[in-house]
Amino acid sequence: MGAKQWSSDWMRAALGLCVLRTLVAGPTYGYAIAAALEENGFGTIKGGTLYPLLTRYEVAGWIAVDWRVGAGGPERKYLSLTNTGRDELATQTAHWRDFTGTVLAHLDNTPTSGTALTMGTDKS
Repeated sequence: MGAKQWSSDWMRAALGLCVLRTLVAGPTYGYAIAAALEENGFGTIKGGTLYPLLTRYEVAGWIAVDWRVGAGGPERKYLSLTNTGRDELATQTAHWRDFTGTVLAHLDNTPTSGTALTMGTDKS
């Protein structure tokens, strides 16, 4: 059975948040982040998608970089979440929960405000 293929639009929306969440476990490197996401059902994350995202997060101050000697190989770039990154993760997680709650309420036809949603056609 192959891995589930998610919509690229959905992945684009969720990937950054999920990368930050993956870094909560501690310092790691890009390939291991991609592998962890794949193990958790996100499918294959290509380097051309992941590494520019990590660079943006480094520039934003959300992740810190530490070069470490690899086991019998070249140095490897380890990434860790900064305090600013932890704050950003908390903020984005709260926003994501609000957003997905709104989407689910809409899909389930459950009013989220004083306006009721109606099904069917308007026969005015």
